[in-house]
Amino acid sequence: MKPTRRGLLLIAHGSRREASNEEVRQLTERLRQKLGRRFSSVSCAFLEIASPSIPEGIEAAVRRGVEDLVLLPYFLAAGSHVAEDIPALVAAKRREHPGVAIEVTPHLGAARGLVDMLVSLVEDGGGKRRRP
Repeated sequence: MKPTRRGLLLIAHGSRREASNEEVRQLTERLRQKLGRRFSSVSCAFLEIASPSIPEGIEAAVRRGVEDLVLLPYFLAAGSHVAEDIPALVAAKRREHPGVAIEVTPHLGAARGLVDMLVSLVEDGGGKRRRP
């Protein structure tokens, strides 16, 4: 049995500010460096404004031969994008590609370690604050 080609697609909102979109691309590159052995493809896509779109990102992964695609929503809260828009886009792509497993992980804000990361930011940044 041949191994399944797995892909990871980091999905973010997208911004008119290109520097913000570039931050997501750089984060994707860091994920690729960390997860490259577990995923044959690591890329990013955007809900709106920036390219590629989520449907385009899924299509690109399928063209690269990905058979098992994990979508990681880089969103802090489960607003309408996370609860409605992304599931609707994914459902349409699942219908188009029934042979491809497309899984959506919980969004970033639901991560168990988020509080510890925030504490770390406060503690690390605390030395940079001006003291009266």
